[in-house]
Amino acid sequence: MTKSFTIYIVMLSLLAPALCWSRGVDSFNILDFGATNDTTIVHTKAINKAINTCHENGGGRVIIPSGKFKSGTILLKSNVELFLENGARLIASDNNDDFVIMPQANYRSLKDAGGWVALIFAQEAENISITGKGTIDGRGKKRRGLIKEFGGDLDGRPRNILFISCKKVNISGISMYNSAMWNQHYLNCEDVTVSNIYVFNHANGNNDGIDIDGCRRFILTNSIIDSDDDGIVLKSTGTAPCEDIIINNCIVSSYANAIKCGTESTGGYKNILISDCIIKPSQNKGDRIIKSTPSGITAISLEVVDGGIMDGVTINNILIEGTECPLYVRLANRGRKHLAEAPTPLIGKMKNIQISNITAYNTGNFCSSITGIPQAKIQNIYLSNIHFINKGGLQQGNFRQMDESAKTRHDMAKDLQLEKYIESFKYVTEDEKGYPQPTVWANLPSYGLFIRNVENIEVSNASFSSEKEEPRTSIIAVNVGNLSLNQISVKKPSEADVILSKVDQFDIDKKLKIKIEE
Repeated sequence: MTKSFTIYIVMLSLLAPALCWSRGVDSFNILDFGATNDTTIVHTKAINKAINTCHENGGGRVIIPSGKFKSGTILLKSNVELFLENGARLIASDNNDDFVIMPQANYRSLKDAGGWVALIFAQEAENISITGKGTIDGRGKKRRGLIKEFGGDLDGRPRNILFISCKKVNISGISMYNSAMWNQHYLNCEDVTVSNIYVFNHANGNNDGIDIDGCRRFILTNSIIDSDDDGIVLKSTGTAPCEDIIINNCIVSSYANAIKCGTESTGGYKNILISDCIIKPSQNKGDRIIKSTPSGITAISLEVVDGGIMDGVTINNILIEGTECPLYVRLANRGRKHLAEAPTPLIGKMKNIQISNITAYNTGNFCSSITGIPQAKIQNIYLSNIHFINKGGLQQGNFRQMDESAKTRHDMAKDLQLEKYIESFKYVTEDEKGYPQPTVWANLPSYGLFIRNVENIEVSNASFSSEKEEPRTSIIAVNVGNLSLNQISVKKPSEADVILSKVDQFDIDKKLKIKIEE
């Protein structure tokens, strides 16, 4: 990251709360536009009228005062700050008729299907904010979508927040609960700051915490996110890249993937900085929606599977408690189009990735992995000061057969036979077209690192150990150009510390016992 870019980001972070005040501080209270503290009434018209009046008068602050206010689709407009006072609770209407299916945006992407649905929606707006100490409640439990011809995350269940192609955005201080789908989705937006928010999203399927999708110059900081599906997600579901992104000082919990780039990668990722975060098991004690592992599938996932280029990712100072897999880095060739009429994407690239100062303890036995495919190797990935402690406890020779791996659903951690492990790297399928998630392999034949189809990788000052007996090898490297393993501490297996196969050049600690296989 350049010095000038760092200075710019710091200035943007400091100035973001004031962005909405460039035209003055006029306030518009929704009570003055017909809203009442009566939850039997839907106040969509009153809230939108206050926003329209504020916008038409040059901008300012629309106040939702202390109390409960039910609403359908709210359309946020340029130069308007939606301010939720302490004690204010904006509640999504239970009636789907109160939500509008918005037309397809000018910016097209994989998820637009027949249109968009959200509690708070903005498109091509500038200088907009949602701030305060209040709460947004999406009332998403068991809610069905408005777009009947599509299923899954295209079915039109309303997001709590959806901003498309917006500029100068500030989200600060608020709490968000119970979206029917992704909690908040920022698509093709620029100059965005999200800070000091609290998210608890355990109401429905596809309950991501925050989706940063094809955005440029985006800061997420000082926030707590607890989600049923992925927690903090960077995506590129259209041609725009996710570029110049900072994520720091966050606490993240997820039943799926806590911090993730992917799965969609059409426009690629560039200049991503993730630092000073804690990843821990969810505080949710109710019914789980997705069928994942209780403590989460991955802590950190980096994925390029639908074309695009990932170039320049730095991850530093992360503390991980739980999850089955601390680190999952995957370059593959699912090759999904972002639009039906789009050309099939070329195989993507991953390069220049720095991961340092990561401690993971009480994790499952999936094993961290860094894998490309034979025709597309990951280039230039560096790991330093990495310390992983898995649970262990697998029994020697309790192997998982290849046919059992083939039956596993790639997108869910279900029936994974967690007591078994794959006997050899030779039986680990490439699965380049499958859903990119370590559930396809579950317990790999190594417990520390599984490296395959990588051009250049360096691992230094790392330790890999287990709480209980562990029959597997610490590190396996297959089809690697240049491999460096220095200052490595491992739990001693019976045969070898490191297994190598088709590794062109390697520089490995002399204290590590190496076994070379065909």
